Amino acid sequence: MTGYTRRTRAVLLDLDGTLLDTAPDMAEALNILRREQRVGPLPYEQIRQFVSNGAAALVRLGFPDAQEAELEVLRMRYVDIYRANLAVHTRPFEGVAESLARLESAGIPWGVVTNKPAWLTEPLLEQLALRKRVRVVVSGDSLPERKPHPAPLLHAAAKLDVQPAECIYVGDAERDVLAARAAGMEVFVALFGYIPPADRPREWPANGWLDTPYALCELLDSIVTSSA
Repeated sequence: MTGYTRRTRAVLLDLDGTLLDTAPDMAEALNILRREQRVGPLPYEQIRQFVSNGAAALVRLGFPDAQEAELEVLRMRYVDIYRANLAVHTRPFEGVAESLARLESAGIPWGVVTNKPAWLTEPLLEQLALRKRVRVVVSGDSLPERKPHPAPLLHAAAKLDVQPAECIYVGDAERDVLAARAAGMEVFVALFGYIPPADRPREWPANGWLDTPYALCELLDSIVTSSA
């Protein structure tokens, strides 16, 4: 992804699988839970594909034969394990934090819009020294609606005092694309994120596709260049 020249006044990012590589810690939490239940670990690559779908989906993956009531108990235990180990291995994808710093130097604010609940999102950003840098955070429980509803993205734009059409959004799920399009924002798919093999992300109605974190850095750097 190169040569982006559209005038952009703000950048919004999904969290898991776009800004942060959270899969190692989320996968480890699931395998800790499986060990507690006296079953063997699942391969990391199998778990990684489902991380963007949240705790409930991961627990269903880890315990496919469990009944609904048992799944809820397991989900609550999973969340406790994960919350205690939020940033053991989690880091921003390579180069992305540095590109965001260049946005900041150019006076272009960036924000996070995620379906992850605030009681996980906020401490995670704090532990990674990003909370004071990010200009707006909209979590999955910040509003009554979550992505794919456009309300979280529209709320973020309003908080930044920019028009939706002046924002771009980057995410790694179809709900990200649908939310951004409904909000009137350009949207790019982080193909390096946590996309299940059955999905067809190049068929999603996006404006562009980013194969690697480097491509995301190119996009952000192009925004800086076009604002000069």
